[in-house]
Amino acid sequence: MMPSRTLPGTELTVSSLCLGTMTFGEQNTEVEAHAQLNRAIECGINFIDTAEMYPVPAKASSQGLTESFIGSWLKHQVRERIVLASKVSGPNRGMEWIRGGPQLNREQIIAACDASLKRLNTDYIDLYQLHWPARHVPMFGQTYYEPSQEYSNTPTLLEQLSALNELVQQGKVLYIGVSNETPWGVSALTQLADQHNLPRIRTIQNVYNLINRNYDHGLSETCHREEVSLLAYSPLAFGLLSGKYLENPKADGRMTRFANFGQRYLKPQVPPAVSAFCELAARHQINPAQMALAWLQSRWYVASTIIGATSLQQLNENMASNEIKLSDDLLAEIEAIHRLSPSPAQ
Repeated sequence: MMPSRTLPGTELTVSSLCLGTMTFGEQNTEVEAHAQLNRAIECGINFIDTAEMYPVPAKASSQGLTESFIGSWLKHQVRERIVLASKVSGPNRGMEWIRGGPQLNREQIIAACDASLKRLNTDYIDLYQLHWPARHVPMFGQTYYEPSQEYSNTPTLLEQLSALNELVQQGKVLYIGVSNETPWGVSALTQLADQHNLPRIRTIQNVYNLINRNYDHGLSETCHREEVSLLAYSPLAFGLLSGKYLENPKADGRMTRFANFGQRYLKPQVPPAVSAFCELAARHQINPAQMALAWLQSRWYVASTIIGATSLQQLNENMASNEIKLSDDLLAEIEAIHRLSPSPAQ
């Protein structure tokens, strides 16, 4: 049985593993996407995550295909049994093909949601998330906050929350969340919601894995106190923690297929840390990818771990991590490696 939990402040009961779909439309065909979705449901996953900008790498020619592939599958499902999450793109990362360049103002948030609903073949989205902040924050491989890099004409957090509230009031969205957010952002959004009687954010989707544990510092406390659940993405660090690139640096995957992809995982201390974790898994006779996923599921604040795959074999291996319980000794050894090289992909 796949464990599940009800997200605090919501009526959403989600599986401990969530199927990420960013490969659908780029590395996976529609037929392959449907096969993955069917297999995930068979194994007890009820939680599916997508975004308007998917698949990745983002391109004008493929934008929206992921949601469309899910939509052509979803129309044959019992909608109420699926918890569906999607995301509206933030600004300042190009993608002019999305509404002339995405912004998180009222007009664009509402337009983005309407377009996603149409592609997804559904009347509502269970969880609608801001994909990344409209303001400048360090993310996607950046480390430091620099006030001098702040953007101009940034929509206020209040405008963003108010737009999301309209979608909730119209029944198009049940709950809202954020992604790639900071402790300040979570605190500001929850305070504004309380002050203006607007919906509270209920989830945060941030990178979290054995080589990027930035969430541990600040966000873990903030989100616990504000009842914001972590949806951990990139749990295998784009496949690095599976060990496949150690065996073959040219192995097929996102890191080799797409130039300059996954900048956070190209930092100099990443390979030694990955090697250490893979060697640890080998000593304990555990698949390294499954160890990395089982470790995530052992963390008290991870509500659901977003897994992605390009084949059914990978998907099956990832889902099997649900059956693994790491010993206290192994968890201590994982922590010892972390302390020698804390979050090298941060």
